[in-house]
Amino acid sequence: MFAVLMGCSSSQKQEANQPNIIFILADDMGYGDVSSFNENSKIQTPNIDLLAANGVMFTDAHTSSAVCSPTRYSVLTGRYNWRSTLKSGVLSGYSKALIEPERLTLQDFLKNNGYQTACFGKWHLGWDWKIIENDSLSKDDLNALPNVDYANPVENGPKTRGFDESFVFCGSLDMAPYVWVENDVPTMVPTKYTVNTGKQTWWRNGPTSDDFVHEDVLPKVTEKTVNYIHQHAKDDAPFFVYMPLPAPHTPILPTEKFKGKSGLDNAYGDFVMMVDDVVGQVMKALEETGEAENTLLIFTSDNGCSPQADFKQLATKGHHPSYVFRGSKADIYEGGHRVPFVVRWPAKVGKSVSSQLVCTTDLFATFADAIGAEYPDEAAEDSYSFLSALGLESQAPERTNIVHHSLNGSFAYRKGKYKAIFCPGSGGWSAPQPGSEEAKALPPVQLYDLETDIAEQNNLESEFPEVLEEYRSELTSIVKNGRSTVGVLQKNDGPETWPQLKWMNEKNNAQ
Repeated sequence: MFAVLMGCSSSQKQEANQPNIIFILADDMGYGDVSSFNENSKIQTPNIDLLAANGVMFTDAHTSSAVCSPTRYSVLTGRYNWRSTLKSGVLSGYSKALIEPERLTLQDFLKNNGYQTACFGKWHLGWDWKIIENDSLSKDDLNALPNVDYANPVENGPKTRGFDESFVFCGSLDMAPYVWVENDVPTMVPTKYTVNTGKQTWWRNGPTSDDFVHEDVLPKVTEKTVNYIHQHAKDDAPFFVYMPLPAPHTPILPTEKFKGKSGLDNAYGDFVMMVDDVVGQVMKALEETGEAENTLLIFTSDNGCSPQADFKQLATKGHHPSYVFRGSKADIYEGGHRVPFVVRWPAKVGKSVSSQLVCTTDLFATFADAIGAEYPDEAAEDSYSFLSALGLESQAPERTNIVHHSLNGSFAYRKGKYKAIFCPGSGGWSAPQPGSEEAKALPPVQLYDLETDIAEQNNLESEFPEVLEEYRSELTSIVKNGRSTVGVLQKNDGPETWPQLKWMNEKNNAQ
């Protein structure tokens, strides 16, 4: 049963535990790119650092996936991404909507509890374009260019999925089409095709609207968000703003103000500093409107840093986007999914550093816990509240384990100090890559003690087979039960089993 609290004044909102909520999600930003998380960072992020200095820094926070579409699904549903029909990879700019029509989303839930909801930025969860003529290529192919009627509204977009206001584009900034969609309606019909073939500035060839300029996308998203805060600050109802940034993902396009600012001779460092400035602009808007005190502001990234940043060149400057962790975006290793994660709520939360295990699925349960509202048993099946880690009273159980997922759909299971990886190699882009001769020569499973080997260098699979089998059994139950929280068993979407679950039966097959 939902607790619906409407028509609160600013003071009443605070008394009713209804803070404004802003969730800023960077795109492909590494743990080591934030100077408050990496003491040796060569990129300075003063605004994120200020956020961390006045809130809670989570040092063991993870995205549900090592790539973007799946993580975004988990953020807005409170459900592990691999329970959806997307078992590996990411969506394209033309893919159909991934979130199931009947599923309660985070924004729906908050809207049901009196919140105004808005989304500005990169959607990348699919919606249904008006396709005039199907192309021979799959719409999920990143290079597909189907014939679309851009004069028609999209179906199953952000507005259908619970956002009162939205100003977004469909995929990553390097994926066609390049069209703004406002409240599920394209703002302009594309009149041209654009492409960029630069090393870090590239984007795929595709239809482009006259009002869509790649270099201006991050500033436009920031402008929309800041304006929204000013427009709605004094409203009776609190607001929830989901701000999925397109940066520092490719195309890496810092504006003139930020070019060269990092001093790393690498535009990626400059773009990270521009992202930090965006966070500063949001913080400033909250201060100017008097809403900072009772706004729950969260910053994180959707996965680890992409190799597009040029790790090798950055290393010559002493900068390591993945910090001390192995791997990068797409990988099952820590560098693929361990991310900077900061929470600030001045009215209620003090300053601290937390080692509590956190996943991006946990926003749903945490927000519900914060406002004292309930949600149905069939929603947010993998969401745990981290409210107690913020120093606030909570009766909700804390997360004690987590499932990791890589680009190719490989699984890992973490509990306590051990992390079991049920594939050889990285499961992503780093060596040993899936299917490589190097990976084929490795054991089919990996086990690391993260207390003594955070860099995941010493595979203990032959030393502790009992740990591996315990973890295999627990992960099997989590997959089959359709949930990792207590409640009525649920079903995963799509087939009951799929190729990336072959590890479930490996022990039996070996016997």
